[in-house]
Amino acid sequence: MVSRSYSNLLELASGGSGSGSDPLPQLGRRRIPRVVTASGIVPDLDVSDDDADADAASAASDHSSHAPRERVIIVANQLPVRASRRAAGGGGWDFAWDQDSLLLQVKDSLRAHHGRADMEFVYVGGLRDDVPPAEHDEVAHELLEGFGCVPTFLPADLRSRFYHGFCKQQLWPLFHYMLPLSPELGGRFDRLLWQAYVSVNKIFADKILEVISPDEDFVWVHDYHLMVLPTFLRKRFNRVKLGFFLHSPFPSSEIYKTLPVREELLRSLLNADLIGFHTFDYARHFLSCCSRMLGLKYESQRGYIALEYYGRTVTIKILPVGVHLEQLQSVLNLPELGVKVGELLKQFRHRNRLLLLGVDDMDIFKGISLKLLAFEQLLMQHPEWRGRVVLVQIANPARGRGKDVKEVQEESDAMVKRINDAFGQPDYQPVILIDKPLQFYERMAYYVVAECCLVTAVRDGMNLIPYEYIIARQGNEKIDSILGLGPASRKKSMLVVSEFIGCSPSLSGAIRVNPWNIDSVADAMDYALEMPEGEKVLRHEKHHRYVSTHDVGYWANSFLQDLERICLDHNRRRCWGIGFGLKFRVVALDPNFKKLAVEHLVSAYRRTTKRVILLDYDGTLMPQTSFGKSPTSRTIEVLNSLCRDKNNMVFLVSAKSRMTLNEWFLPCESLGLAAEHGYFLRLRRDAEWETACVPAIDCSWKQIAEPVMKTYTETTDGSTIENKETAIVWCYEDADPDFGSCQAKELHEHLESVLSNEPVSVKAGPNLVEVKPQGVSKGLVAKRILSTMQERGDLPDFVLCVGDDRSDEDMFEVITTAARGVSLQAEAEVFACTVGRKPSKAKYYLDDPADIVRLVQGLANVSDDDQTHAPPLPTDTVPR
Repeated sequence: MVSRSYSNLLELASGGSGSGSDPLPQLGRRRIPRVVTASGIVPDLDVSDDDADADAASAASDHSSHAPRERVIIVANQLPVRASRRAAGGGGWDFAWDQDSLLLQVKDSLRAHHGRADMEFVYVGGLRDDVPPAEHDEVAHELLEGFGCVPTFLPADLRSRFYHGFCKQQLWPLFHYMLPLSPELGGRFDRLLWQAYVSVNKIFADKILEVISPDEDFVWVHDYHLMVLPTFLRKRFNRVKLGFFLHSPFPSSEIYKTLPVREELLRSLLNADLIGFHTFDYARHFLSCCSRMLGLKYESQRGYIALEYYGRTVTIKILPVGVHLEQLQSVLNLPELGVKVGELLKQFRHRNRLLLLGVDDMDIFKGISLKLLAFEQLLMQHPEWRGRVVLVQIANPARGRGKDVKEVQEESDAMVKRINDAFGQPDYQPVILIDKPLQFYERMAYYVVAECCLVTAVRDGMNLIPYEYIIARQGNEKIDSILGLGPASRKKSMLVVSEFIGCSPSLSGAIRVNPWNIDSVADAMDYALEMPEGEKVLRHEKHHRYVSTHDVGYWANSFLQDLERICLDHNRRRCWGIGFGLKFRVVALDPNFKKLAVEHLVSAYRRTTKRVILLDYDGTLMPQTSFGKSPTSRTIEVLNSLCRDKNNMVFLVSAKSRMTLNEWFLPCESLGLAAEHGYFLRLRRDAEWETACVPAIDCSWKQIAEPVMKTYTETTDGSTIENKETAIVWCYEDADPDFGSCQAKELHEHLESVLSNEPVSVKAGPNLVEVKPQGVSKGLVAKRILSTMQERGDLPDFVLCVGDDRSDEDMFEVITTAARGVSLQAEAEVFACTVGRKPSKAKYYLDDPADIVRLVQGLANVSDDDQTHAPPLPTDTVPR
């Protein structure tokens, strides 16, 4: 049975009626060790994380008293097993490992790494074959017992809408840069298919819940089929140790933002602890999407790229997957491979013919037709290669289906026929198209014999064909004997690869081409054939060093090491979930960082008689996103109520100029103002402006800084300059976020360079770069107020400081330090509060400026009541 909270989550995400899905099949008579919960007994998911973790820990401890082995739950669309119906004996199924599956190779290769020999693996995924519902329990039991696999049985129609529908018609084309400009160019967005996608991800999550021990297990989710799965898992277990690896390209933000559910997918991925990509380009596109669509910024932390997401650190991993060396070596030792190599040598080399090899799936993104056009161009421009060069194109069956696959097949057949008719000879066929499935050893045999391998996809993820080719060309003693090579012979290979495939950056010795440029690809083929033997050897050796040291085990071990490192502090932080549907996320904060309880604050406010209240303005009393920044009449009224209370000293501490603050808060007679980060200070409206406790400054440095800022303003559309009395600010709030951020970094470095001998500091803030006098900070205001009151003997017994950004952290630090010193009364109540749940020196937080206004309004109401019903205090106790 699907838990009620999961059904609600699905309903909210998909806009459905909440009817739920079919009951999930159970695993059978025996379950995997260390079971925490089953889908039929999952409690309401709105329970607190502490309760959920306590229940999980209790279940785990009940099962076993000894330390469990390290365990990884690997989740993918398909299990690494092959199923076949028994022909006789009353039916049933036979299962065998799929040796070509990357997931199986991960297990085999990881166990060869130091410290991983005893690692336990559990696989969660689907089967390629439809299993009748009556056999679900038996099949699940057999897969669990024999293979450690937990199958997700999907109804045929749901699986079709999920895989052939949303995955292959919408996500896959979009991630390969195909926009659905017409029904023929990829599928238009269909909400029913999206609901099927979410439903299947939920089913996968429920299966994981049957086997996970959240305090111990690591969960590793693979590829775009399961992009919303992290949200379901994070909602159930706030501290789940979760990694995700995308094996396809991730498109640029201009392409990705056309997806109607773009934000849901991004937020779901950010519920993972570690997100992996094959190349920096893919990671850069993802980070750009997070910046443009979610407003998130990333930074490099000791060599790792990381995003701060509601207090959680989401790390980005960039590492291409490798091949399984042991498997390739074992294939090279097969007797049948040697026989096949001998046959191919007779077919090609003994006839003095050179073999060019292409191995691709028969789909629109592999560029088979472009490759054939380039080969045709080679034969037209270089007649000397006619009769000598043969292109063997192995076309694996397409993984998807549809009109486009059929068109690619027909176009390829027609082009092969045209080339063979034009350049063929009685004993020479220029192009050999193999469109039937080949055994892996047969493909390896073609690698061994091929002079050059051509991988010219127009867009592809991590294509491992070049890596396999390099290992095959390195060969072994047996292969060398068949090829007639001596022990001292140096191996060689040549690669022509597309710029648009994931392995291209790691193959620096390959000839990189733009597959759309037919002439360029034809020239690359000619160059590869004519290259001196010594250069071929050097390129091969460079590639072989990389491929042999960066195998699938290296990739998997590196990913899991990073995941382990990232998850070390999970239990040191307080976690709780917020948000509905697929916008759910977890807030993770320091245990001492708490939401400010209004009741507690008001109680302390009532008990005290000497109060200091320090308030930031932008982002605190006024939202940053407000178009008009001037205070509302309600804000003025609340501040006046606080200021009328003779027990209060109220200060508004802002980065704004004193002219702006004076104009905005003219109705507030007793409000203290601190302008330009505290450089200017005024105790009340009828007082004179004073300067901060720093030496008087000479602003001649502005003559240097302002021209530099003007240059960046002219070249950055949407940026502005705000010139204050003691500071100057370059703001790019309305500029393109990526370009603005890039320009801000450059401007920051430029200003630091030209102002290095000036008494100023250059600071970067949210959408701005500011130059201001050294030593000026909002902390100076807090220090001055507290020290002045201390000199008069009026020690405050209540301090409230509220702000929202880095500039306010100085105030938080001052009052927090004062609480441990002599500038406050011994039992003083101190409240440092930031806006939003984020890392801060403040001890408390409130969610948004609206909460701050309500809080201040509550304090003002208390003051109004006290002034109405209580006699005034003696004037000699009022702080001035």
